[in-house]
Amino acid sequence: MSKRIVLISCVSQKLSHRAKAKNLYTSMLFKLNLKYANTLEPDGIYILSAKHGLLSLEQEIDPYEQTLNNMRTAEVKMWANKVINQISAIVSLEEDEFIFLAGDKYRKYLLPQIKNARIPLKGLRIGEQLHRLKELIDE
Repeated sequence: MSKRIVLISCVSQKLSHRAKAKNLYTSMLFKLNLKYANTLEPDGIYILSAKHGLLSLEQEIDPYEQTLNNMRTAEVKMWANKVINQISAIVSLEEDEFIFLAGDKYRKYLLPQIKNARIPLKGLRIGEQLHRLKELIDE
């Protein structure tokens, strides 16, 4: 039986102190992504962190300032390889379904390694993503 895994990208707005990953990120986009992810009844929800790679929701981390958006291509590829290794240690890249609630930078080098991926918010700008997430949550 294949699993359903949701991957949510990290955001810049964070608490100023150590916290569980699910609580550290404070932006409305992150909160709505997490709420929507839970409606999908997945087998796992993970955060794609520019600093830590793959984070479980319960993992405690300190706030940090790091984003893939200002990293060079080689650095983003190295980050993606780390994340693929972290993912493949817990689920199957071949058999499981991955739902990306993450921007292009965060999924670009992961997608070629994953057989079954969905990107429900693909091509939407932030405001459009917020609007669409609210619709999806209310359905």
